[in-house]
Amino acid sequence: MCVPDGPRVVRLDDPPGVRCVPGHPVGTGALVLAGSSGRVDEGRACLLARHGVLAESVRWFGGPGQHPGPWEIPVETFVRRVEALAAGCDRVAVVGTSFGAEAALVTGAVSSLVDVVVAFAPSDVVWAGVAPGGRQTSHWTVGRRPLPFVPFLSGWVPADDPPSFRELYRLSRDADPRRAAAAAIAAERVPEVVLVAGGDDQVWPAAAHAEAIAARRARHGLATTVVTDAEAGHRVVLPGEPRVAGGMAMRRGGTAEADERLGVAAWTAVREVLWIPGDDG
Repeated sequence: MCVPDGPRVVRLDDPPGVRCVPGHPVGTGALVLAGSSGRVDEGRACLLARHGVLAESVRWFGGPGQHPGPWEIPVETFVRRVEALAAGCDRVAVVGTSFGAEAALVTGAVSSLVDVVVAFAPSDVVWAGVAPGGRQTSHWTVGRRPLPFVPFLSGWVPADDPPSFRELYRLSRDADPRRAAAAAIAAERVPEVVLVAGGDDQVWPAAAHAEAIAARRARHGLATTVVTDAEAGHRVVLPGEPRVAGGMAMRRGGTAEADERLGVAAWTAVREVLWIPGDDG
C-alpha cells in the first residue's frame, strides 16, 4: 500500500487497478505489470510515483470478466492503459516483471505510444499459457488472435521440491527452434529497452533471455541497457521497495542481499529512462 504522505491513489475499475498520482510530476507515465500472480503491483507503482512518475498498475488476469489464469490475455488491455497515460504524459513506459515483462515487451512492440520498456526477469519469446483441461495456448492475443508461442515440453517432471522451472523453459525452447523463432518478440519496435536479470534465476533463464533481446535489437542497430548480477534471482528489489513474499511455491534463486544489490544497480538505469531527477533512491 502507498504510505499516507505519498502520492494520491485513484482506484481503477476496468480492469481493476490503481493510478498513483505524483505530487511533483516529471512528465513520465508508467504502466506497472506484475508477473504470474497477475496482481495489482501497487507497491512498485507508488514507489515510482513518489519520484514523480504517474504510475498505474492493473490486474491482468483473475479479476472480474478476466481469465482465471494467464492465457489468451488481450494485449489491448495494456494498450488502453498506455493510451490513458499518454494523454497526460510526455513519455510512457511499461515496467513489467517475469510474465509481466513479457507483456511489457509485447505491448511495446504493438503500441507506438510506448517510449520505453523496463523488463525485470524478461523473456525474449512468447510462452504458452495453460488453459483449463491442459490446453496450451498463447499468453497473449492481438485482435482476438493468439500470438505465436513456445509450448511446454510434455512429460517434464521437476527434480526439485519446491520446483525450479528453469530447465523446463530451456528444454521447451530447444525442442522446436522454428517455433521459438516464430514466437520471438519484436523488441526492436521499442525505442528504449532496459533489461534487469539475475544470473541465478531459477524460474526461467532470464539472463539468457536478456542477452537474446539485446542481440536482436543490436541486429537492428539499437542499443539496449542490460543490468545483471550473477548471484541474484527472479525477484529484484528496488531501493525503497518492500520484498515481495508469497506466490506459487517454487525456487526463485538468488539471495536477499543479491536481489537488493541488483535492484540498486538497476535503479540508476530506471531513473534515467523514466526521467526521474537526482539519485535519491
